[in-house]
Amino acid sequence: MNRTTLILMIISGALACGSCHDNAQDTGPIIQKNTVTLSGDLLDPMVLNSFGRVSDPQVSPDGTKILYGVSYTSVEQNKSNRELFVMDLNGQNNRQITRSSKSESNARWLDNNTILFLSGGKLWKMDATGSEAEEIKGTDRPVSEFSLSPKRDRILFISNVKSGVKPTDRYPDLDKASGRIINDLMYRHWDCFVEEIPHSFLASFNGKSLDNVTDILEGLPYDLPTLPFGGIGELCWSPDGTKIAYSCRKLTGVAYAVSTNTDIYLYDVATGAEENLSTGMMGYDTAPVFSPCGKYLVWCSMERDGYEADKNRLMLYSFEDKSIKDLTANFKYNISSASWKTGGDGLYITSCAEGITHVFEVNPQNGSFRQITTGRYDCDPVQQVIGPNGVEQLIGSYMSLSMPAELVSINPVSGEYTQLSFENKHILDQLTMGEVEERWITTTDKKKMLTWVIYPPHFDPSRKYPMVLFCAGGPQSALSQSWSYRWCHQLIAANDYIVILPNRRGTTAFGQEWCEQISGDYAGQNMQDYLTAVDHMKREPFVDGKHVGAVGASYGGYSIFYLAGHHEGRFAAFIAHAGIFNTEHMYMETEEVWFPHWDNGGAPWDDNPVARDHYAKSPHKSVQNWDTPILITHGELDYRVPVDQAMAAFNAAKLNGVPAEMLLFPDENHWILKPQNNVLWNRVFFEFLDKYLK
Repeated sequence: MNRTTLILMIISGALACGSCHDNAQDTGPIIQKNTVTLSGDLLDPMVLNSFGRVSDPQVSPDGTKILYGVSYTSVEQNKSNRELFVMDLNGQNNRQITRSSKSESNARWLDNNTILFLSGGKLWKMDATGSEAEEIKGTDRPVSEFSLSPKRDRILFISNVKSGVKPTDRYPDLDKASGRIINDLMYRHWDCFVEEIPHSFLASFNGKSLDNVTDILEGLPYDLPTLPFGGIGELCWSPDGTKIAYSCRKLTGVAYAVSTNTDIYLYDVATGAEENLSTGMMGYDTAPVFSPCGKYLVWCSMERDGYEADKNRLMLYSFEDKSIKDLTANFKYNISSASWKTGGDGLYITSCAEGITHVFEVNPQNGSFRQITTGRYDCDPVQQVIGPNGVEQLIGSYMSLSMPAELVSINPVSGEYTQLSFENKHILDQLTMGEVEERWITTTDKKKMLTWVIYPPHFDPSRKYPMVLFCAGGPQSALSQSWSYRWCHQLIAANDYIVILPNRRGTTAFGQEWCEQISGDYAGQNMQDYLTAVDHMKREPFVDGKHVGAVGASYGGYSIFYLAGHHEGRFAAFIAHAGIFNTEHMYMETEEVWFPHWDNGGAPWDDNPVARDHYAKSPHKSVQNWDTPILITHGELDYRVPVDQAMAAFNAAKLNGVPAEMLLFPDENHWILKPQNNVLWNRVFFEFLDKYLK
């Protein structure tokens, strides 16, 4: 809901000094930085879409400059594009070096003065000042990501290859037939039918063109990197460029659908021979990283097959004796990312610990951990830099519930932050954000649960405010200090609501026992955790206990559907996005079957107590108890939680006389990503909440 008058002006001139490349293939208006003038100081959906989104900082080989990207959004054009920037290591002399209607991505330093990047599916080389852009020839394949070898003489790149047999392959005369012949599982994945899969290609590189292009998995039906979210970070070069370590799940069909067993493979660049380094390790093995000396390899690893929320460990592989050591055996939390120190005597990792993603230093010799950062910021992956003055820094990004990501330098000794980019300062300076409070609430089983409370801007404790409970998805995820454009909690607060974010059972930043309790118990303790948080906050004099809503997506949508039948009058409105309504049907229609198989206790036809209890408590079996208005939203390209879950819930609500609305997006998947769809979703969201809670 808009509460301010917003004037968006697209900057027509240069944002900074320096020339910018002009791709002759570019067409259409160029989306650039939005200048925003507000008549008030409250966040709204249009303002939210005006933020520049900073990402992917890359430090030059000599440690003097940072290359990064910023994505800009145009609601009017209903799209976004990404531009490249360069700044000095200290944040000074920041300049935009690309300006086009096509996005520039995956930018990497070729040397101290030259960069490579992707635009329009092609690889480009350009001077770091923004001049003399030229296309790298040698392949007609559209490139989605790439990685340079240490000697800059080879390139790994990702491109799609054909998967499976189309009807026209069998019946060439039926060239206009639209049917799909399906004979195994994984025929669709995430948001598309699987007619292509990514493969990784190796090519020689002379600085101007590619040669000797080789498909690492030539003729094999496996995706590399692993779909749907794997990227070039699943492959890495050895320091001498002779080997490539990569993560791959070499399974197809039913076996792929029921397993998370990815392995780490070592590929010989000269011969094409490869070796499985993680044989017998049955869960996810991902994100390999060579040590600077090449004697060791670390990767993230989960122990159990079919369980995506197992502890994400950090494994150390020794090439000398082929031993594997768990560096996190005495570390409570999950590993998010890892990078080696320049000297190879340690690693820097990020991990969400007690609701905040911090940076830690790891000693690989004794497995000890030292927390570096403190404070209320989530830190993204960091890379060590020895600057021109010889001072060590960690370069990455940080964010909070009140601030989108910005680039930051971190002192590895003191943990002190120095913000380097200020992409959104001109917007944030005009906004008043709601205060974020950390509360530890006692649960029904006498444990302490972290709950973030966000107050409305200009909070007046003498007033009574409606309240919104946010139910997290996953279910194994964390409510940390991460800024979100999908569920912007500050946006809810700006609409004059108190927002509560309980890290209920199943969240991942509080150890495995807390996380694993939810598996096989979707309707149990975690629902009590939600209700406990609501009841706790309703005792506050500034909370209007008669006007409390609950919202959530994915498993959070399941939570809404379940609470709708079991809330005992606590809520006055519900909103569910991409929610699981019928767990029995969900098991048989989702694509990655390993997920419901583990968390549901098995298939609907399995005769075991956990499965029987889980399916007996499916939300669709308590619709007769629904009595509260509900808004249901969904993307029709969502194959993780298919759209008929939303349709079934809406139909059931209407058939039972419950006030219900439904908002469907034919061109969106599990997430609502297109700018105008995002604005539409938010407007409908707040109109519904305001109708029943104000």
